[in-house]
Amino acid sequence: MLLFHVAGKPIPQGSKRHVGNGRFIEASKYLPAWRKAITAKAQAVAIASDWQTTDGPVQVHLDFYMPRPKSVPLHVRPFMTKMPDLDKLVRAVCDGLTDAGIWEDDSQVIRLIARKDYADNYEPGVDIQVTRLEQVAGDVRGEVLL
Repeated sequence: MLLFHVAGKPIPQGSKRHVGNGRFIEASKYLPAWRKAITAKAQAVAIASDWQTTDGPVQVHLDFYMPRPKSVPLHVRPFMTKMPDLDKLVRAVCDGLTDAGIWEDDSQVIRLIARKDYADNYEPGVDIQVTRLEQVAGDVRGEVLL
């Protein structure tokens, strides 16, 4: 299992901007730096823990911590129900982990647990946990998730 935190403001991936002639680019200019931070931290942790690239099924658990805008006090909005979309935050992390060689392709993620919250008492960024499903006890096919 790999478990680590990547500090910084999480940036979503997937929003595209049309630049003409049928070409699209990522809407956020901050995305490349965020993905590089994820990749670099994942590679360092993988080396330190002797993680080998897996080609089997994995479970990923992601906890995103976003800076709370000063205009949004806790009593006004306790939960982060505004942009960015959680699925787009996940996409950036999974692609960064692919770039780091944690797995061969993010299609190997068969179980995903993700949440986003304000970083009121925590450092902005993402907590990442990757588990090879061979390490999880029990029959994963027999489970019913509600």
